[in-house]
Amino acid sequence: MEKKCCESNKENIRSTKRSEEVKKNLTKRLNIIEGQIRGINQMVANDRYCGDILVQIAAVNKALQSLGNQMLEGHLKSCVAHDIQNGNLEILDDVMLLIKKLQ
Repeated sequence: MEKKCCESNKENIRSTKRSEEVKKNLTKRLNIIEGQIRGINQMVANDRYCGDILVQIAAVNKALQSLGNQMLEGHLKSCVAHDIQNGNLEILDDVMLLIKKLQ
């Protein structure tokens, strides 16, 4: 039986197999974003100027948007391409919902 890109387990939770390199890259980016969030929290605790905090919030938003775009690209090139090649065109509806959520 052919292994699918995105599979569901017994609890019907979908998963995607990623290489260790991809996981490492994603984790690194998420750790950076987490650090930025902690920095914003510290800025609030220290009564920093609103404008400075807003600049950091914008940076976090941009970092999350960039990460989302990277994840979407990987999804399109792997899971979506796999499903289309196997005749599952319903995946396109799922992709459109994901794109709308990322906007």
